[in-house]
Amino acid sequence: MLPGFWPSLGFSLLYLSLVVLVPLSAMFLKAATASWAHFREVVTSPAVLASFRLSFGASFAAALVNAGFGLLVAWVLVRYRFPGKALVDALVDLPFALPTAVAGIALTTLYAENGWIGRLLAPWGVRVAFTRLGVLVALVFIGVPFVVRSVQPVLADADREVEEAAISLGANRWHVFSRVIFPIVRPSVLTGFAMAFARGLGEYGSVIFIAGNMPMKTEIAPLLIVTKLEQYDYAGATAIAVVMLLASFSLLLAINILQWRSRRYAEAM
Repeated sequence: MLPGFWPSLGFSLLYLSLVVLVPLSAMFLKAATASWAHFREVVTSPAVLASFRLSFGASFAAALVNAGFGLLVAWVLVRYRFPGKALVDALVDLPFALPTAVAGIALTTLYAENGWIGRLLAPWGVRVAFTRLGVLVALVFIGVPFVVRSVQPVLADADREVEEAAISLGANRWHVFSRVIFPIVRPSVLTGFAMAFARGLGEYGSVIFIAGNMPMKTEIAPLLIVTKLEQYDYAGATAIAVVMLLASFSLLLAINILQWRSRRYAEAM
């Protein structure tokens, strides 16, 4: 055992308790102050159920899109050289640095019917701003860096000799990618997917502008939490937050199990 293990462990547990466990425990305790009937009434109301479907569904779909396109972007940045590569690499981190409210306003301006992109889509009958599609676009925008930055270092450290050996043995490009490269990067793709999903589930600033916040249609769960807080319904707000926390924790736990199995499979190869 390394020297200083117990002090380091104690400090880590204290830090995590103060930053994570205590606030979460306070949220559960506040939700427990309300009766079970009030809790059930809040979380099963039609507006809350609709917001759950939108938040979880859009976050999951956006994470899937980012898993595919994030892998492609990471592949291009690692495997190819082209003019402006450093600029493209820096632009990947732009959603991290950009304030979420600014991102929401910019996306709404672009995808509104009179916006630069929205006016091109309008003749085809495609509306993005103030629709569920707009929520998906916003979540894709803020989630893509998680996948790219998770996959990029793993892809850069992958052994090229294994790929060359597979090609010399007669494997085509698709087989090299599916049988050699993808098993190596799959755990990092799942990590990026989980982080993009978690970020999208709690995203607020970049979504409320482009969503339009129409009841039963484009209201996200974080918006209902804020609304109930403004109404001083703290028990109702924490009830929605508890359901979101338990559901997201279960999904993230399942993703982490898949990631662990993928890592074991890759190490066994």
